[in-house]
Amino acid sequence: MGDGTRLIGGRYRLLDRIGRGGMGEVWRARDEALGRQVAVKFLDPLGSQRDPTSGRVLRERFRREARVAASLQHRGITVVHDFGESEGVLHLVMELLQGRDLSRLLEDNKHHPLPVDEVVEVAAQVAAALAYTHGQGVVHRDLKPANIVRLDDGTVKICDFGIARLGHDIGLTSRLTGTGVAMGTPHYMSPEQIAGGEVDRRSDLYSFGCVLYEIATGAPPFDLDDPWAVLVGHRDTPPRPPRRHRAELPERLERVILDLLAKDPADRPDSAVELAGRIEELRSAPGTAGRPALPVPARGPSTGPTADAAGRPERLPSWSRGVNAVRVGGAAPPASADDPRPTPSPTVLTALAERHHAALRLGRLGRWEEAGELHGEIAAERERLLGPEHPDTLASRYEAAFALGRTGRPADALRAYKNVAEARIRVLGPDHPDTLAARQEMGYVLARLGRPADAHRVYLSVLEARERTMGPDHPDTLRCRHNLALSLSRLGRVEDAHAMACEVAEARARVLGPEHPDTLVTRCEAAYVLGRLGRWKEALDTYRDVAAVRTRVLGPDHADTLAARHEVGVGLGRLGRAGQALDVYRRLVADRTRVHGPHHPETLRARHGAGVSLGRLGRWTDALAESREVAALRERVLGPEHPDTLVSRREVAVALGWLGDWAHALAEYRRVADARERALGPDHPDTLAAREDEAHCLERLGHLREAADLYGRLASPRGHGLAGGA
Repeated sequence: MGDGTRLIGGRYRLLDRIGRGGMGEVWRARDEALGRQVAVKFLDPLGSQRDPTSGRVLRERFRREARVAASLQHRGITVVHDFGESEGVLHLVMELLQGRDLSRLLEDNKHHPLPVDEVVEVAAQVAAALAYTHGQGVVHRDLKPANIVRLDDGTVKICDFGIARLGHDIGLTSRLTGTGVAMGTPHYMSPEQIAGGEVDRRSDLYSFGCVLYEIATGAPPFDLDDPWAVLVGHRDTPPRPPRRHRAELPERLERVILDLLAKDPADRPDSAVELAGRIEELRSAPGTAGRPALPVPARGPSTGPTADAAGRPERLPSWSRGVNAVRVGGAAPPASADDPRPTPSPTVLTALAERHHAALRLGRLGRWEEAGELHGEIAAERERLLGPEHPDTLASRYEAAFALGRTGRPADALRAYKNVAEARIRVLGPDHPDTLAARQEMGYVLARLGRPADAHRVYLSVLEARERTMGPDHPDTLRCRHNLALSLSRLGRVEDAHAMACEVAEARARVLGPEHPDTLVTRCEAAYVLGRLGRWKEALDTYRDVAAVRTRVLGPDHADTLAARHEVGVGLGRLGRAGQALDVYRRLVADRTRVHGPHHPETLRARHGAGVSLGRLGRWTDALAESREVAALRERVLGPEHPDTLVSRREVAVALGWLGDWAHALAEYRRVADARERALGPDHPDTLAAREDEAHCLERLGHLREAADLYGRLASPRGHGLAGGA
């Protein structure tokens, strides 16, 4: 089979077998398309015993796990290039690693422990990789020395993400005879795995503690021949302190290992980010050997990306944008070989990274003005220390651009994203995920600026690059297709937008699962387009279904659940069921106030919906009072020219008009139109709509000549010359 004649998938020529395990074989192969060598792992855990039903389940699980593994992009994670099936056997195509796994290192070293500085270095690099993967919501489940490879250049990589879950989820794990206890790799299993309980990131930390124990002492924490005795040890017996095996180990390293091996997950470090911080402290402690610290990604939640408050225009979430570039501590390379800047101290870089995380948290709380200012300060400091095109500097500039977009400054955001994208092209290359992320954000902002055709072209270009480099079903590719559906809707191609949204929702359900947050976001987009098509009954049914799923999966108080409930209110209002919509909004206001506070932008958005519903019920005095209060709060929280503030100002004008106070309504309409023109330009659709409101108000006041003049200018090809109103 390895004579160079067998071609897999019409592309990968097998050369020689380089490994064999319980679930298949690994072959060295040549990628004929790109002229590089790769590793092909064949997975056939059931062999000839597989029945058709389990085979179908295996293939489906394999596709999902392979796509998740392929979405992980970090220097400490083995790159998955491709996957498929050949002659009934599933296979993964991965980067070919030049190095040895930790199990082989120990074997070659006759099971003597590794030097202390190498143990600390492995700990730092694996902690960085786990911080990234756990931030993406991915748990390994089978960390062991054989799944951690140290390359010839010293880089440490984790292998086989998804493989353990693949076997576990379809019941392929072996079992201890007569016990009924599912087996993974007993020397590295957490107590909760042994008990069949919930497995999360802290289970990975326990398994990694077992790995560190072994490479630091030469033996696993429970080095017994009987597998059952090993499991009982993990479950019930405190491990022997590592320094009793090896007295020269630093006390702080022993403390880290023993904390990782706590029986109760709550007693372990809370996250790999925390672990990385402790290892960095260990490195900098006097008398501790160590190398320069390595990058650790920003802390992030375990859930997937979400939409904006409306559940529609999806963007890269703030906790994942630019994540590969964010460091916690450690020395960073200068911007170029000729850069005279001294290497910053790990303490300074750690402080900057913590401030970066604090700014991200401010954004998640909706405090975008503060977040933007802080990101700008961090970007300036990183530029001074690291250079203008260092990945960390660009990550901060990226976040500052995001904050600009959220504070009603899309033109400034576009310029900032363009600068980041151009720099990333120079530093990382045009097809790097961070480069594509910046370009994708440019598309989003272009749409906000009323340039849907330009946005569409950007999305098409990014989509082509993502499909070429990642494949059509990669999660980032599907995210771009989601945005493309949105741009089609803004271009007026509503039927095409609905068709694409349905295709993306189906693909995400297949790749990620029907209840994955990304799948539900796209279902919301499909519902939104249904509303634009006038199919509000179908849209409402979809929003209700999504709200029910999110309540079950994410919880009733999750931001995405509350966003879907808001859209239920929108649908009810569009169907003329204003009384029911008002009830939905009032309950939502109460829940938003309890969860986020009375002045949070989403609480105010729910109150805005309640005010609109009051108007639809003919209760215009109540509607005016609510709209005025919401407008004042939005102006204080978001700023006087934020799009949400202007929407509330317009609602004040509408209520004034219905109450016959057209003079004051005109003043409000002009205020909205002038602000939109300053922020968006005279030709933006929102600006033109505001000027049309102004013209209508002039007409109601009997200023017919001024109204006719304004209507005439609105009817010109692009509505030029509207500055200043009538």
